[in-house]
Amino acid sequence: MRIDVVSIFPEYLAPLELSLIGKARQDGLLDLTVHDLRSFTTDRHRTVDDTPYGGGAGMVMKAEPWAQALASVAAAQPADAGSKPVLIVPSPAGERFNQALAYELAEEDQLVFACGRYEGIDERVIEWAEEHFTVRPVSLGDYVLNGGEVAVLAMVEAIGRLLPGVVGNPESLVEESHSDGLLEYPVYTKPSVWRDREVPAILLSGNHGKIAQWRRHEQYRRTAERRPDLLETFDAGSLPRADRTALADLGYDVVDGRLKRRPDSGSAASA
Repeated sequence: MRIDVVSIFPEYLAPLELSLIGKARQDGLLDLTVHDLRSFTTDRHRTVDDTPYGGGAGMVMKAEPWAQALASVAAAQPADAGSKPVLIVPSPAGERFNQALAYELAEEDQLVFACGRYEGIDERVIEWAEEHFTVRPVSLGDYVLNGGEVAVLAMVEAIGRLLPGVVGNPESLVEESHSDGLLEYPVYTKPSVWRDREVPAILLSGNHGKIAQWRRHEQYRRTAERRPDLLETFDAGSLPRADRTALADLGYDVVDGRLKRRPDSGSAASA
């Protein structure tokens, strides 16, 4: 996969040279290039912003430097006939980034990230870019950051680690939070007793079937406690009896393949 990031603060993206993403770059699994937007300005002050039409606080990023930068990125990696690279614009007004979207984007050949700043990028850039890219405004969450760089760091790591060969043990990707619509189960390591707190006995039993079931039920419990909204869309149609029983203990019944919270189970999830 090729990833291009355009920013006025390219040094902000330095962490992408570290850890698994940095190793993936060194090993040739990920071709990642960071571009300085100011390199595509034409005035001696390297200006990238101006006052907004219609008034208001803050500044707006100018259209032409962005058009020049994105055109340069597109020309450097010509797309196959009939396909366009995906341009991701971090924005609190975009679709919510989640694990499902990370998996979807990991299938793309080229991703381009446009790190906006100030009050955002002139909207005409987004309209123009649709001629050359598949444009997807994406939000990291329901809050506002100073710029897109922090969001890009998170998204590139979430996407990059899904590429073949980046994570040493691919099975670990399957067991993580959100990979199956649930939160991950709690994990423990040595010693078995730490400050009078013991590791759950089932994990020391050696019974892998029972351990797998315990972990699954812990996923239900943790999700019910912390993110009950995830259970509203969870596909429960083919759950085995033991799982249905565990969910019933948490106050959930399976109705038409979906989980429905019983009205009298207000404290069941936290019991």
